[in-house]
Amino acid sequence: MAEITSLTQSSIDRQNILNNPFAIEKLQETIGLVGFQWKGCPVFLKQQVADFLEVDVRTIERYLSTHGEELEKNGYTLLKGKSLKDFKHLSKLADINVGQSAQSLGIFNFKSVLNLAMLLTESEKAKIIRSRILSIVIDTIAHKSGGRTKYINQRDEDYLPAAFQEENYRKQFTDAVDKYIHAPKWKYGTPCMQKYLIL
Repeated sequence: MAEITSLTQSSIDRQNILNNPFAIEKLQETIGLVGFQWKGCPVFLKQQVADFLEVDVRTIERYLSTHGEELEKNGYTLLKGKSLKDFKHLSKLADINVGQSAQSLGIFNFKSVLNLAMLLTESEKAKIIRSRILSIVIDTIAHKSGGRTKYINQRDEDYLPAAFQEENYRKQFTDAVDKYIHAPKWKYGTPCMQKYLIL
């Protein structure tokens, strides 16, 4: 489907979704990926992510090489020094055959795992996850805009970009009104995710 393919090709589409905390929370509830607790959040090792997405670890490493900056922006972290030592101690990594002599260790948070799933073209599991991501995000947008109405064009490849763009324009308009017109707080349409979506 065109809209699923666009996630593998458009960093803007990926980031729009990853900046939606409501969709991320809902996806975390439904996908069921279990990791280690680190600083109050679940994190995942490279091998766990590879197993979950049903690809070889070398595939994960290749995407880290080609999309490292984007994945780091969304939560992938390379632990070194004291952080690595603390993580090994807290997560008991020795129990899962991760060498204690390793100088660094990459960990994914949930958001960066979703980011990787949006990038992977070699994984059928990632394709299924992308479809689920789109369904949940579309449902979230519909819910935030006043209900769970299903519009005919929601699965159209231009639906999500148009929905995000509409909210961006609304935010620009209301910000301008707030800045230049001293008046009571009026409602300009129904707010969708303008407070929560960073574009």
